[in-house]
Amino acid sequence: MRKAKLFIINLIILTGTAILMQTIGISFSVYVSNKVGAESIGLFQLIMSVYAFAITLATSGISLASTRIVSEEIAKGNEQGAKKAIRQCIFFSLICGMIASTLILVFSGFIINVCLHNRITITPLYFIAFSLPFLSMSASINGYFSATRKVFKTASSQLLEILFKIVLTVTLLNIYLPKGLDYACICLVIGTCVCEAFSFFYIFILYLIDKRKLGNKEKNKNSYVKPILNICVPIAITSYIRSGLSTLKQLIVPVRLEKSGLTCSQALSKYGLVSGMVLPILLFPSVFINSFAGLIIPEFSSLFVTKNYKRINTLTSKIFKTTFLFSAGVFGLFLTFYDDLGRIIYNSSEVAKFLLYLSPAVLIMYIDTVVDGMLRGLNEQVNVMKCNILDLFVSTTLLYFLLPIYSIYGYIIVIYISELLNGIISIRQLVKVTKLNIKYFAWILKPVGAALITRYIITLIHLNEASNMGSLVIKMILFLGIYLIILFITGSMNQKDLKV
Repeated sequence: MRKAKLFIINLIILTGTAILMQTIGISFSVYVSNKVGAESIGLFQLIMSVYAFAITLATSGISLASTRIVSEEIAKGNEQGAKKAIRQCIFFSLICGMIASTLILVFSGFIINVCLHNRITITPLYFIAFSLPFLSMSASINGYFSATRKVFKTASSQLLEILFKIVLTVTLLNIYLPKGLDYACICLVIGTCVCEAFSFFYIFILYLIDKRKLGNKEKNKNSYVKPILNICVPIAITSYIRSGLSTLKQLIVPVRLEKSGLTCSQALSKYGLVSGMVLPILLFPSVFINSFAGLIIPEFSSLFVTKNYKRINTLTSKIFKTTFLFSAGVFGLFLTFYDDLGRIIYNSSEVAKFLLYLSPAVLIMYIDTVVDGMLRGLNEQVNVMKCNILDLFVSTTLLYFLLPIYSIYGYIIVIYISELLNGIISIRQLVKVTKLNIKYFAWILKPVGAALITRYIITLIHLNEASNMGSLVIKMILFLGIYLIILFITGSMNQKDLKV
């Protein structure tokens, strides 16, 4: 019971922080998009796709290794082993971060010329290289705090990081934005990268204070290099392939959009609109899912190492059902209030249109995130990566052929194909590992039906229109209230679902 309460407390902390951060992030995104325009946002998204690949090179699965090894050692009562393991994880991550930094600098010319179409100077890459060792070591420490169920420390780090990022970025934009597109992107990259170093020093101090609670005497003579490598190497190999394909996927979107008849600026603007404006709104409610998915990794890892398979099966069923209940509700919200969301947040009917087109995608997006978290906790991280690689290979190939024909709508089609492919394979793997018995009608069809009925009721009484953000939030809360009532009336949800 104590572990369940601790889990709930950590979930509340992480979710509350994530909601605050996402709210700040969306508001900041609106500010930036209005300040620099959709074309700059599109170019920044391209730079961030390169940055994402660099992060993969720097972290190489070290966060998962830290979480799993530390949580397993603590589950065995071996706190000294946990202390030694995290120290070795931090050292390993430092090496990976420095290697990644070197590679970014060595290939900087290729990245600017080929990947970023000579639209900016090399300066942003210097800041990316600078931030990678700090980011990598932070990943290890965050994994440690996740394993020890002290996520409030990670949450405080993330909150300070985003606040520092906003202050720095706004200051730089006010100074350098008049100098052009290149300076706008440099300001955005500096704000993102420098805050990683700031965040590391903060979280490292918290780690130094916390690790004293694990004891000062070093009695454990075991080396954790092999367990770290056993987790990191397979993840690293598959992650490099996955992240490389992901980066390629993002980089070819503007290029292939141009083949449909758009200019370079128009292609970047369309790409920036979907990737930098629409998708962040769709993913905003996933703060609940992401927090939960991160916390269940050490929980499932502890159950797996102690071979508590019955509890694993019970938790898997409850988590799968609850996640889809949530996803169906969010789908209903977007389907009902897409126009208001696009108009109030970005003052854009085009954003609203793409929100409508992509709203059903959240049904599979969110469940896939949680399923991946459960699989990673059950030592299935390699299979998760294989699934991601297949998904990226298929979606990248489809983007290459569909974008010149269907323009930005081809991108929407590929998003759906990608999410369905990834989700179906992941769910099948979870069923295989946990013997999960999915009740398709009760867990999936009934919640979706409840969401559609709620939408009909809201539309019927003309509550699907809002004049400002305040009234929109109130009407969305009313929507969720009606949705929950319908879930209980139809038996899709009961009191047992509220128990941990």
